Amino acid sequence: MALTLSHGGDTIFSTTSRSEEVLVGTKEGIVFLKRNVGGSGWSIARRALADKHIHAVIIEPDSGAIIAGVTEDTIYISEDNGETWERRDDGITQHDIYSLAAAKVNGKTRIFAGTQPAHLFYSDDLGRHWTELTALRSVDTSDWTFPGPPHVAHTKHINFHPEDCNTMFIGIEVGGLQKSTDGGQTFTRIHGMDTDVHRTVINPADPNRIYITGGDGIYVTSDGCETWEHLTTTAHDLGGYPDFLLLHPRKPEVVLVAAAHHGPGSWRESHFAGTRISRSNDAGKTWETLSNGLPDRMKGSVEAMCLEDWGGDSFSVFAATATGEVWCSDDGGDHWEEIMTGLAPISKGNHYASLVTA
Repeated sequence: MALTLSHGGDTIFSTTSRSEEVLVGTKEGIVFLKRNVGGSGWSIARRALADKHIHAVIIEPDSGAIIAGVTEDTIYISEDNGETWERRDDGITQHDIYSLAAAKVNGKTRIFAGTQPAHLFYSDDLGRHWTELTALRSVDTSDWTFPGPPHVAHTKHINFHPEDCNTMFIGIEVGGLQKSTDGGQTFTRIHGMDTDVHRTVINPADPNRIYITGGDGIYVTSDGCETWEHLTTTAHDLGGYPDFLLLHPRKPEVVLVAAAHHGPGSWRESHFAGTRISRSNDAGKTWETLSNGLPDRMKGSVEAMCLEDWGGDSFSVFAATATGEVWCSDDGGDHWEEIMTGLAPISKGNHYASLVTA
């Protein structure tokens, strides 16, 4: 099985054996990384869509088709493992793709795409036709904005209840957490956390326990969004600007998070994100900063991250940065190796611009 490593794509994988291929979404297309023979090190096998800034990559589970969402462009799909690509965006009205996700609806896979400005679309025919879920815009959008130009919110993350895909969670940056219980026909805004929402991560063993990362730290609910605990703040040692949060699907008390020291506004002056990757073995009560191969604070922000539970006693984690590095741990975060460097930025929008200029 191939994994995908991109800003707005899938982040948690369950497989039966350790994967040999990772598709990395960069500012200059998709880079196909493969483990070297014998399992020591990684190499670039090939590239695709080299003239596209890839925001999101997913692999449709039924067909194996690769779906790529491109910033300031549209959606491209390959049904031959990336050899050829087709633009598929009939019905897409906002051509700046930020996030992709897939879920089973009535026994078939439905693909979802989030955009900037913040809209939500779906396709039931592998991207040949798209329909907008207009209800996302029926909530109060008066505070939907973004600090940087063009100052409009985007649909940053799409996730689903593990037992009922009609229950959807849509993270708007910046505009709060939106929830639907009817497959996107209606939405309500969930209150209790900062409006700068990055990711929604749900415990599959206890779906009432949900983590949120955002511009104000990490929040968690244990009662299905009724009340929220501010688990970490901007002053926490793991980093004040967390984005990617991963949990082990069979051992959900194991949680990993990547967090920059401060928000992107500070990077323009410092040219330094100061990112750390941290792990909790007690569902977020306590955290340890991971090292053993990782810099204490990375210059580049971690703009893509994924976890692979390959069924063994351990698991793999991949992290990619806006300065073009890819890091890997095959022992659950205990030890890390920089498996690739010198790639084009793996970056949400122009985050890379503040980090590669000095």
